Amino acid sequence: MESLTKIEDLGKPRVVIVGGGFGGLELAQALRHAPVQVVLIDRQNYHAFQPLLYQVATAGLAPDTIVSPFRKILDEQENFYFRLAEVQAVDTEKQLLETSIGMLRYDYLVLATGATSNFFGDQQMQQHAITLKSVSDAIELRNTVLSNFEQALQLGDMEKINSLLDFVIVGGGPTGVEIAGALSELRTHVFPRDYRELNFKEMDIHLIQSGPALLKGMSKEASEKSLEYLKQFGVQVWLDRRVKSYDGYTVTLNTGEQLVTRTLIWAAGVTGSPISGLRPDCLLPGNRYQVNEFSQVAGYENIFAIGDIAAMKSAEYPEGHPMVAQPALQQGKLLGHNIIQHLAGRPKQPFRYHDKGSMATIGRNHAVADIKLFGQDLRLNGFVAWLAWSLVHVLSLVSFRNRLLVLLNWGWSYLSYDKGLRSIIGSSKPLVPLEQPHEEKAVT
Repeated sequence: MESLTKIEDLGKPRVVIVGGGFGGLELAQALRHAPVQVVLIDRQNYHAFQPLLYQVATAGLAPDTIVSPFRKILDEQENFYFRLAEVQAVDTEKQLLETSIGMLRYDYLVLATGATSNFFGDQQMQQHAITLKSVSDAIELRNTVLSNFEQALQLGDMEKINSLLDFVIVGGGPTGVEIAGALSELRTHVFPRDYRELNFKEMDIHLIQSGPALLKGMSKEASEKSLEYLKQFGVQVWLDRRVKSYDGYTVTLNTGEQLVTRTLIWAAGVTGSPISGLRPDCLLPGNRYQVNEFSQVAGYENIFAIGDIAAMKSAEYPEGHPMVAQPALQQGKLLGHNIIQHLAGRPKQPFRYHDKGSMATIGRNHAVADIKLFGQDLRLNGFVAWLAWSLVHVLSLVSFRNRLLVLLNWGWSYLSYDKGLRSIIGSSKPLVPLEQPHEEKAVT
């Protein structure tokens, strides 16, 4: 396989970044003025703002409002190069990265490949559940929800109709809680207008959490308040339950209880996305690379890992930092600084995570927030937390265009109680075939 001769060799150290998520993009920007060549490899040509994927999935935002092309974000960075490719393996001795479009030489290799859904080996669950880790997933979920309702209009059997109207969300973290809240809003304000022939009092939203509390990692106050809000919105929360199996129709819990749904949304766990070629002993349980305080992968001087794929253990974080945006952003920024320091022969700075807090929204005017500000822990909930959540997420988007579009969408939705992006474009999740409805039950 030939080298990527299309990438000009600038005669400078080449930093190859695999993955353009929060950490990878932050690192590329941190190297803007560094005497290096920055090459970013990603399977997509855009950066996606993952915390708002659930809003795309629930018709609140258009996909293009939360994505920005890498070339647009970094169009003024002269040392930046992008290639659309899949990374397949790394040859650490020759310092070559094998990709779907050829071999690429590196001087510094940074793995920022993120994480993917973890089904814990359950192939049946993986086949039938819907995940929410990418823009494609979000569009598929939106299409599935709307397609299910269209199909429900053609049925007369109430059990089959309810299987299409009901939703089961597995995982009580921020993603699961926010999807549940968004679906409850749609059930109240939008779906009854669109599908007047369906009785949305029969639409059940189930949220299943394996532990005794929601939003693990947040404060007790946030956990309790989120549970209160979800119950207020009519979401049925199942604590201390695990999903034992799902065949595309019946959800069986570890307690023996069963739920019927055609749509199970999996937000229960993630696992790292490693690449082959590195020594097996540097990969920890959960498929995260063991890294030191300088983000170097164990046993390598010039290979680094940041973000969800990296496990930087410490006394405070014995399992590594939380798999959220802030550690990735901070690690990417510091690694850029340290590469510049290293090239200049100056000492590097060890990483220290500055926890800025956590937030989750549970529908209109309802959110919870644990904020660390000036050494103080603030516990917010309700409307104030919802405003704070909205402000933080808008400001975190990478382009002014996206911020403006999101603000306009949110403003219109808030005033009109409407979610205007309810088109079925593209494919939906294939459903397990049902028995054909009886002729007398067909909707005409």
